[in-house]
Amino acid sequence: MTDRVDGPRLFAQFAYPPNELGYCGPDDARALLEHAASGNDGAGLRRLARGFEGAWPYLELIAAENGRSDPLDPDVVEAYWIGNHLLDRVRPPAMCRSLEDRFAFRTGRDFERLVAAGPAGAVPHHAFHVFGVYPWVGLLRSGRVDEPLHVLDRCRIRWGQVAEAEGDWAVVRSRPLGWDGHRLALGPPRAERVRAGTGGLGLAGGLAAGDWCALHWDWVCAVLSPARLTALAHHTARQMDVVNRLPFAGPATVLA
Repeated sequence: MTDRVDGPRLFAQFAYPPNELGYCGPDDARALLEHAASGNDGAGLRRLARGFEGAWPYLELIAAENGRSDPLDPDVVEAYWIGNHLLDRVRPPAMCRSLEDRFAFRTGRDFERLVAAGPAGAVPHHAFHVFGVYPWVGLLRSGRVDEPLHVLDRCRIRWGQVAEAEGDWAVVRSRPLGWDGHRLALGPPRAERVRAGTGGLGLAGGLAAGDWCALHWDWVCAVLSPARLTALAHHTARQMDVVNRLPFAGPATVLA
């Protein structure tokens, strides 16, 4: 992301890792990887992006609140996965309406616990969806730790610095997510081995030691400029704080 990337391709770079694992999006991971690596066939990428039922409504909300006609506008896509100024223009009532439209029928009378995150500072950033909508924080608070914490750490967009890069693999130092029994927090940096490509296809292009990068599940998604690194760290901390400060065991428990 040190270079300008078109919106559909940028979306694919971050959406591919969970899609490969079968967690979200249409059943066409190979096509998504090829599009993300090459940037070709924008129409095909748009079709695939609409199949991500978790992310697509957030993109629509960000676009609408900022007067953008295209949910795959590069700035809109960046706002969702990384974070930028467009999130500041999403009004809390609009965020609450979006959550209500999507989740009220699933959560019933407990929906108020989820929608309370809107006035508390929740914005349509991937970190909020991971921390505040998925059931994992609720499971942490109920006493189950290992699996929920692992999923939260891998599903969020995290950042790290490349220590080694060779072929389809890289060693990256990043700060893992921790849980002290009450709050989420980031721990001290540790090295992890992650994928940089497969079969000659990668999401982030060339990597070099010292690069800062964004990671999703076990993949390097993009090289981060200093500004985007700062934005990702800021918006992740902001949404983590929103969920940590909520005075009840959710909102994620309502979806458990």
